[in-house]
Amino acid sequence: MPDDFKAERQKEVSSNKIVLYIKGTKEQPQCGFSAATIQAFKLLGKPFHTIDVLSNPEIRSRMQEFSNWPTFPQVFVGGQFLGGCDIVTEMYETGELKKVVEATFNS
Repeated sequence: MPDDFKAERQKEVSSNKIVLYIKGTKEQPQCGFSAATIQAFKLLGKPFHTIDVLSNPEIRSRMQEFSNWPTFPQVFVGGQFLGGCDIVTEMYETGELKKVVEATFNS
């Protein structure tokens, strides 16, 4: 049986403009880094999709194969990997995150 893990993740990130792989849910994040990342996207006011890696052990254990990033959250905008909490926070503070998100929604 072929391994569809990467194909499934690619479908998730390409069928949603913003995808956050987080610990917990949008309503109840289970770590401070996930909470901070969610807050940045809420402040931008655009819809975003979240996937709880705590409720899906396969995604949690294998996501690094897809993103080459070892920690969560993992953020994808416009099908492209942006990074984790520190990168998203820095991009938010400089205004770069808003530009990337707006460009994604305007394309």
